[in-house]
Amino acid sequence: MRGLPALGAWLALFGGLTGCAGAEAPSASAAQPPVLAQAAVTPAPQLSPSAAAAAPGASSGTVSMAPTPPRVPPQIAEQALVDAREAMQKKQWTRLDELVPTASATPLVGSYAQYWALRQRVTNPTLPIPQAELQQFMATNSDDYLADRIKADWIVAAARAGDYATVNQLGPVVNSNASVDCSRLMAQHLTGQAVTEQQAIQAFEPVSACWSMLDQLVEHKVVGWGALQFELRAILETSKTGNAQRMAALMFDGAHMRSYAALMKDPRKWLATQKAPATREQRELVTLALSRLARGKDRVEAESYIEKNWASKVARQDMQWVWGQFGLIAALNVEAQAVRWYRRSGSAPMTDYNHAWEVRSELRQTPINWKEVDRAILKMTAEQQAEPVWVYWRGRAMAGQGDSGTARKFYASLRNELSFYGQLAVEELGEPLSLPPAPVPVTQAEFDQAQANPDLQRAIKLFRLGWRPEAVPEWNFALRGMNDRQLRAAAELARYEQIYDRVVNTSLRTKDEIDFSQRFVAPFEGRVTEKARLIDLDPAWVYGLIRQESRFITDARSRVGASGLMQLMPATARWVAKKIGMTDFTPSSVNDFDTNTILGTSYLDMVLQKLDGSQLLATAGYNAGPGRPVQWRSKLTGTVEGAVFAETIPFTETRLYVKHVMSNAVYYSMMFTGQSQSLKQRLGTVSPQAARQVALP
Repeated sequence: MRGLPALGAWLALFGGLTGCAGAEAPSASAAQPPVLAQAAVTPAPQLSPSAAAAAPGASSGTVSMAPTPPRVPPQIAEQALVDAREAMQKKQWTRLDELVPTASATPLVGSYAQYWALRQRVTNPTLPIPQAELQQFMATNSDDYLADRIKADWIVAAARAGDYATVNQLGPVVNSNASVDCSRLMAQHLTGQAVTEQQAIQAFEPVSACWSMLDQLVEHKVVGWGALQFELRAILETSKTGNAQRMAALMFDGAHMRSYAALMKDPRKWLATQKAPATREQRELVTLALSRLARGKDRVEAESYIEKNWASKVARQDMQWVWGQFGLIAALNVEAQAVRWYRRSGSAPMTDYNHAWEVRSELRQTPINWKEVDRAILKMTAEQQAEPVWVYWRGRAMAGQGDSGTARKFYASLRNELSFYGQLAVEELGEPLSLPPAPVPVTQAEFDQAQANPDLQRAIKLFRLGWRPEAVPEWNFALRGMNDRQLRAAAELARYEQIYDRVVNTSLRTKDEIDFSQRFVAPFEGRVTEKARLIDLDPAWVYGLIRQESRFITDARSRVGASGLMQLMPATARWVAKKIGMTDFTPSSVNDFDTNTILGTSYLDMVLQKLDGSQLLATAGYNAGPGRPVQWRSKLTGTVEGAVFAETIPFTETRLYVKHVMSNAVYYSMMFTGQSQSLKQRLGTVSPQAARQVALP
């Protein structure tokens, strides 16, 4: 484990890091140690035998699959582990087994080789479950995270094999998932333990283990028609027709499934062959077919067809649900008439997703009918109404109806929400936005304890190997049970190791000690600020965007191929490089700090200029493509405040992204200037403007 520089030297050289407010620009060194409070430095705690086994230089102590050499040089062991991971990724199982004995000698992380080999055998249904080796791995492995992972794999495999007694004996896991939860519920049910419909539906996700569970519980009449109906309708909202078909197969017999397939292919054609429904199954099939008409090109014509041919033949609540589907599809296409269909949906039960869009459709009206906004929110479940977003808009609805006293109560309940709607609520109260008071700094002893934590050290080792998929869950697992002081010490350790996403994410877990120097860390010694100011961009906005894009991980890569701090797509990077005359650009340089920030800030500035200097629209354009906010704006019926435009963005990822970036920018601006800021002013207003081409990638 690395030692730390003397505390006194730290305080002399790096004093004042935790007080960002009042600074012109971020100046925290990427490599500098954290500033710690003066405190008596106590010796690092003695490690338990299991933890000591995971300390640097120690063998992992887990089960071997081949004789382990008595002494393996660390470099050779680590190279074997790297080769083992490559073998695992390429599914070269024989090669992996050969590497396990040597790779297992790697300090801290050698048990990964054994885990990969065991996992392959456990998850392969053609192989017997190696129970003795699994038990030994779980009993002797010093890596609690991997022991928990292999236990989860074992539970799913045992349930698949029908060994429900073993599933029950293994019990719960710390890091569970839908497959584990459904496997355990099925085992409980099939061994005579009570399982409720609510438990099953709450656990269900469209994965193999959950489908198996649902098959059993439907057959044994634990899960009934009503629950399946709601789930089927909810799945159809997401357009995942394969999952919907499988859910439908639990509800309908062969003949009805043929009708289901026909209506999904061409609902209008199928409806032409039908009479007034008489049975439960027929009513549901007709209702589904009518709802599918909302996805056609002419929803208004489809509405007329339904009114003329079917409205009187379908139950009132089913017809209301159909109009809710018309409202949803229209809202997702930012059509003004969405609100008309939603108002016809009455009290029909809808998903949280659809209830949210009913409120958003009301917010897009100009002028806003606040009574209808309030009515739409009150249709939600109590749990959904309690979410900060709807608490804020409920407050606005109360204020819009003249009840300022109730409105202030809603706003006040959000005062401690350090987020987009918390900021807006404080402004509605007429109070200036401020940063929370800085907590007492982490002490040297607290930092030392974090640094001595073998689970955190294991995660750090994985980060140094560049294995983020393994490192992040290891780090998160190590945080379980930590109090606020321990979490902040772990965040300081992450800062010291320059793992900036863990600085932010770890600090976000604290409940009472809120450390903005961690939550809104601003690394790279102002170099981001320098790039922003070269082209007259607001540094706080750029930092807010990077915090959301990459959490300051320079080699971050998204699932769609975007790279670097500012998450540039390869084609966009090439286009911007050519546009600004960057002659030395190569695709491999996109993760380089200077290259990425120059290209990213240049592109952001281009988007900003094309979108009338609106940070709100430019943020949306940076995420979804600059043409999208232009299209959304063109469908407005009047000027709306920026918060309304942000809340009604039809892409979930972009909507959340915009709110996070704009909120981040306000906090960074307060930290850099030491002055209060206004989120409402930063958001501005958005007015209708005809659609046009935006000549940017």
